[in-house]
Amino acid sequence: MPLTIAAPLIAALPMPVILIGQSERIEAANAAALRLVPTCEVGRHYITALRQPALLDTVETCLASGATSGSRYLGRDGARDTTWRVSVAPVALPQGPGALLTFEDVTAVEEAGQMRRDFVANVSHELRTPLTSLLGFVETLRGPARDDPAARDRFLSIMEREAGRMAQLVRDLLSLGRVEEEERRRPTDPVALKALVESVVQTLEPLAAATGNSLRLDLPPDAVIVPGDADQLRQVLVNLIENAIKYGGAGKPVEIMLTAPGQEPALRCAAVRLVVADHGDGIDEHHIPRLTERFYRVDNHRSREVGGTGLGLAIVKHIINRHRGRLRIESTPGQGSRFTVILPAG
Repeated sequence: MPLTIAAPLIAALPMPVILIGQSERIEAANAAALRLVPTCEVGRHYITALRQPALLDTVETCLASGATSGSRYLGRDGARDTTWRVSVAPVALPQGPGALLTFEDVTAVEEAGQMRRDFVANVSHELRTPLTSLLGFVETLRGPARDDPAARDRFLSIMEREAGRMAQLVRDLLSLGRVEEEERRRPTDPVALKALVESVVQTLEPLAAATGNSLRLDLPPDAVIVPGDADQLRQVLVNLIENAIKYGGAGKPVEIMLTAPGQEPALRCAAVRLVVADHGDGIDEHHIPRLTERFYRVDNHRSREVGGTGLGLAIVKHIINRHRGRLRIESTPGQGSRFTVILPAG
């Protein structure tokens, strides 16, 4: 293909493309390639332009043998690392054989694969600890504690707690899977949100009383109706209020506030705000952006002590996304935390 024809064709392609001639110098590179590899100017030797050994070996092989092969190129897009699949194919040029490099962005595929690996590793880690405890206690009950009623009752109590942790983890995983599956379908059933808040608070009052916490309600006088999924919104309320009770400090109040529908700049429509605030130790600022990640915990030991699975806020985030709402988290160390859910009112 004459270069007078090749250059305009390469320039018109949407993906990054680089043409290397027999002289091992770059003959053409489109704008997308220059954004990805700023050093790939025309006339420059490909080794000084590309600089990644695996890709250089692939280009060298193609130029020497005329075989089509593939490699990877690792780039950087602002603050994010990117991964590109590179196809290196032989081309016939007027001055002799060359190589055509085409780049395909596979960053999303790589990130999805990493997420799956992290997810499996996290689930395995979460299950390993209670399973190890259960196996150890079973062995002890069959041996030294076989005829010790006091030890047997104590071990059975611990086994029950560990089995409960595993059961809760499985429930949260199933719930997260269902929410993610339905996230693209916005719910439209009318939900009486004020009545739902009152119902959840009534259900959780015994849990709050056990730790000396009080649940303080601030609700509008009239009914508040929003389109949504009542079961999922109940789950949001339960998760947020339970967290406030568990991490807000014993004997301190938990405040639950709901506003009447009003214009909401964040959504550019009428919306309601649901706020759950505690007066506990608070959360350091650098933790806040990661709180809704799966299995992310500010304090691993404390979270496990109170029965947390590390999935509650991830479930909350996905439910709110399904309802086309927003979640805002504010916290000051030593002054408590404030979780605000903004939901469209229509």
